[in-house]
Formats: sequence, C-alpha cells, structure tokens
Amino acid sequence: MQKEKYSLGNILTNLKIDSLNEMQQASVDANKQHADVILLSATGSGKTLAFLLPILELLDPANKNTQALIVVPSRELALQIEKVFKLMGTGYKITACYGGHLRETEENNLVQPPAVIVGTPGRLGDHIRRENITVDSIETLILDEFDKTLELGFQEEVSFIIDSLPNIKKRILTSATETVDIPEFLALNNPEKLDFLPEEGSPAARLAIWKVMAPESDKVETLFRLICYLGNRSTIVFCNHREAVERTSKMLSDKSITNTFYHGAMEQQERDAALCKFRNGSVNVLVTTDLAARGLDIPNIRYIVHFHLPHTEDSWTHRNGRTARMEASGTAIVILAPDEKLMSYIDEEVVTIELPETSTLPEKPKWTTIFIAAGKKNKVNKIDIVGFLGNRAHLKKEDIGLIEVKDFFSFVAIVKSKVGHALELIKNEKIKNKKVKIDIAR
Repeated sequence: MQKEKYSLGNILTNLKIDSLNEMQQASVDANKQHADVILLSATGSGKTLAFLLPILELLDPANKNTQALIVVPSRELALQIEKVFKLMGTGYKITACYGGHLRETEENNLVQPPAVIVGTPGRLGDHIRRENITVDSIETLILDEFDKTLELGFQEEVSFIIDSLPNIKKRILTSATETVDIPEFLALNNPEKLDFLPEEGSPAARLAIWKVMAPESDKVETLFRLICYLGNRSTIVFCNHREAVERTSKMLSDKSITNTFYHGAMEQQERDAALCKFRNGSVNVLVTTDLAARGLDIPNIRYIVHFHLPHTEDSWTHRNGRTARMEASGTAIVILAPDEKLMSYIDEEVVTIELPETSTLPEKPKWTTIFIAAGKKNKVNKIDIVGFLGNRAHLKKEDIGLIEVKDFFSFVAIVKSKVGHALELIKNEKIKNKKVKIDIAR
C-alpha cells in the first residue's frame, strides 16, 4: 500500500512538476545500481529531488526507526529539503535539526523517530551524543553540498557523525562544484560519479553578466543608481562582511530604497523575518553575505549584484546560482571601483552598462509583512490565519499574500494599504482563544 501512496506520478503532481529532468532521472537510475553515488550538478537544477527519490525507494514502512540521515551545511538548506520532502506527500515523517532552533522542540520531534532526519553537522552531532537519534537503524547517508559541509570547521563533526553510524549501506554526495578531495572517513566504495556541471564550470548561457563602473571607491551611490535603474525586480546584493551588509542596507534605506538584510550573526527569528519579507515581495532588495549564496529556496530572483567582489570563483558560482534557476533567466552584475578589475576566471561576454544621470526611485512594494506570535506548536496553521484575518480584520483573499507558519510564530503578507486598519481591528482579538502579539514584522 505504501508504494502506491507515493507513486512517482503523485509526487510530481504534488510538487507541480511535469517530469524528472535528465540529471534527476540519471540519479534515480544510478542509485538503483550503485551503493555509493557522487552527484555534481549546478545550483538550482533540482538536486534535492534527485536524492530524495532514491531515499524513498529504500525506506521500509514497517521500520519505525530513523532510516536516512541528510547532512547539510546550513539551516536554510535543511528547511528547504524538509519542505520539499513534506510536499512530496509520502506519508513518511521528516525532522529538521539545526542551530538556532530550540533543541527541546527537536528532542520532542525525535521521541517518535522520523524516517528521515535532515540537519546541520553541529546539531546532528549534539543529538547523537545525547542519544536522541537511533543511529543503529540508519542505513542511508546523504551529504548535500558536501564541498561546503566538508570545509574546515565541519570536517571533525562530520567525521564523528559518520563514525557513529555503524550500519550505513548507501551514501549519496551532492555538490554544485567539484572543489574538494573526498576524505577517507567517508569510506566510499567504488562510487558512481554523475557529472552534470556545465563545461569548465561556466554558468548556463541564460545567465547574463553585466559590469558597472563606479566613479569612486565608495560604491553605495552607484548601487543606489543601479537599483533605481533595475526597478522593483527581485535583487540580491552580496557583500563580503556582516558589518558591510548592515551599513549598506542602512545607506539604501536612507535613500528610500525599501530593503532588508540577512547574515549569520542575526537571531533566527530575525533571519526568518528577512527572508520571508524578500520571498513575499514586502521588499525587493536583500543585502546579504555569502550565507545566502547556498540553499535558499527563493524563486524568481532576477538580479544578483556583487557589491563586493567574491573572494573565490566558488563564491562567484554559488552567488550567481541564486538566479537563472531551472528555465528562468537572470543577470549577475559586478560593481567595480576605479582600482578594481573583473575577476580573471570570467570567460563569458560581459556587458558594460551606463547608468542614467538622473535616478527615479523604484515603485514601492505593495505588500507589508505582519508578525503573529503563534505557530505550529500553538496548533495554528495557514487556514486558521486566513480565517482570522478574513473574519476579524475584514480582509479579502486578494488582500492576503504569502503566509509562512514557523514553530512558534508566523509571517503574513498583507496589502500595504490595508495593514493599518487591519491591525487596529485585530489588536484585541484572539487566535484559537488565545491573545497573541500581532504587529508589523521588524
């Protein structure tokens, strides 16, 4: 019965996909024939499904313990994989474990072992040491974005995790670059290697590359003029340091560019709020470090702006991987100060663009994000929120945009013109018979 429940046709329907792409099909086929598989494929090409389907083939519905472990370098990637797996509608349970998330919440989720666990090395290692994970039953191991996961700082923890899994029968490693030697502790046995990377690692042709010459070393004014030139399209601006991210974001705000920022020193709720605002269109500009270069599942990003030049070619590749995903087109833009030169590894044609002398501010986003201090653990779901906002705030369906429900809080996009009145109507109202804080998301 379980097999019928998650037929490939049903999964693709649930994911709104017509068919597997060439890389995904090759992965499914190779994993049927080989115990260990290395999959190299560009960011945005659908690697998540390419390893989730082989995992699914190996899960035994009669086994009530954890059977597969997915190790990832970032919490955002863990959450993306968890989301895709749940959308597949297989009936199997998955739990994401990562730093910044309440460990007690994860421990509760692990009491009844999920079939699949996805998580970051530090948090997974912590759960293994606390014996919260049934390691003996895990037979399938995935290292997603393994080049990043195995970088200095994660290697020791990944080694500990693998040493703690005595019964691994299958290993799948995926990456968008081929930049690291695979360490011996992975104990790969004659792995099958699938290389779907573009030749010489060059971006796909649908990625256009532009450069803009800044007249002075402080490039903020040029960035402002560039954003005005691009209009209100979804844009990620990459800086090399957290301090620069916040400084650049503030300078853009001072010039009336609606934006938000995102980096690794922020609290988890702040990160979630920033990404949610960017996803739901409350802001069109996200200023960030390379933390956002991997694993973020944000569709329809049109422009990548390299405000600071990337330190490595690997960083260049992953930053640009946020746009031109699947069949969409995108543009990577490098801002060069007078003393800066274009990176030597860029072989593609680069178009130099001239910015207009006068700048017109982009149209402001139509959405505003509100914060609700209740989530999944409070038994609140999207339907509850839509009903609450419709009944108590008198909002129509078209006034409500993307809703994201986290464990203990939720974010909702509301048409900006309706927000003030809506908040006034619901300030003393209860959700699920409980008074909760509701305000503009900060």
